[in-house]
Amino acid sequence: MARKPANEAALFQVPAAAQPLAARMRPRTLEEYAGQEELLGTGRPLRRAIEQGTLGSIVLWGPPGTGKTTLARIIASGGAREFVPFSAVSEGVPRLREIFAEARERAQNTGRGSILFVDEIHRLNKSQQDSLLPAVEDGTVVLIGATTENPSFEINGALLSRSRVFVLRALRVEEIELLLKRALDDKERGLGALEVTLDEGVLAFLALQADGDARRALVALEAAAQDAGKGGTITLESARDALALRFAQADKSGEVHFNQLSAFHKSLRGSDPQAALYWAARLIEGGEDPMVLFRRAIAMSAEDIGLADPEALKIAVAARDAYHMLGLPEGLLPLTEMIVYLATAPKSNSVVMAMGAAFEAAKQTPGAAVPLDVRNAPTGLLKSLGYGAGYKYAHDSKTHYLAQEYLPEELRGRVFYEPAPSASRRRSRSASTGGRSGRKRAQALRGTR
Repeated sequence: MARKPANEAALFQVPAAAQPLAARMRPRTLEEYAGQEELLGTGRPLRRAIEQGTLGSIVLWGPPGTGKTTLARIIASGGAREFVPFSAVSEGVPRLREIFAEARERAQNTGRGSILFVDEIHRLNKSQQDSLLPAVEDGTVVLIGATTENPSFEINGALLSRSRVFVLRALRVEEIELLLKRALDDKERGLGALEVTLDEGVLAFLALQADGDARRALVALEAAAQDAGKGGTITLESARDALALRFAQADKSGEVHFNQLSAFHKSLRGSDPQAALYWAARLIEGGEDPMVLFRRAIAMSAEDIGLADPEALKIAVAARDAYHMLGLPEGLLPLTEMIVYLATAPKSNSVVMAMGAAFEAAKQTPGAAVPLDVRNAPTGLLKSLGYGAGYKYAHDSKTHYLAQEYLPEELRGRVFYEPAPSASRRRSRSASTGGRSGRKRAQALRGTR
């Protein structure tokens, strides 16, 4: 079997003229590169390392269309090291072994190093990632990995520890506009030969609707220009048609998904109904099952509202049941009602704190004995041993409360539940027994010691 070409040319499988506009207009130098000044501005460490040819193994992490592959190609264009692309989708460990053998041979014969570029590196399984370690460790290759997924979850810790992670942000509107203008003016690689004109606002519209993805903007511009034809005009309507349907960013298994769910929950907790409604809509528009939002809201009702408003949990459960009965689109009404109610309800995490404190005490005192007076005494023998002796029946009191110790001896006086200072009157009444708050009961218990 003939070896695959191990150089930059392997990245280009079709003639340049036949490539999409986004590929033809790919920046070739750092000066042409748009955006990411935080990483590539003059004097920044990454830029210095690229210019000096001293760059070690790195992982480029960012959304689609932000310049990860472009940056890898610019690094390769310096020519000091051989650039070897590897597809995480279509190639495997045998190909990696070939690349490492070629890299060692190249270093021995010419003294020239090798850069291994792995696009979509998160698609490599664990064993494939492990196979990279020795070659990266001993410097056989310098690894450049590109990924849209969070490296913390998708890349082995051992491989991450041998690499620097650089985060590329979504491009700003003005940066995408700059790339679009270049494409319109460039007669060699871009659309300059078509001599199209644009109605006012078209460029800004495309840049905004691209959601930080330069590739998306260029694809839409090319489609609109081809539709307009030589010397034609791109209108706002044709630009909208070229963009087709704009999908909300929501990956059901990726970081974006969990970040949006986190934003939804924290907006509810932070009493911001506007943000909570927005993130719920973003998730549903992105294809999320509303049941996921209901589950998160029900948990939030107990965790972040709790006894500050016990009705919140009832409303969350009722809204879920109403959604089941109504379906879409009417089911979105109880969902929205629930979101507004939970976001504007009083907040307390006293239940969470109480649960945590109780479990911690249980772990610290796993052998603590049940006090004799509250033990079960189903037989005469147990009664003769003192089981249940002295137990006070709370309902014998008009207030339905009689001071008594229920905790083990080593936990006497321990308070797990503390009402929140911001407790509403309704919460205080529902959390009390016989008119006594949890704090007063704890004080009463302490007085019996």
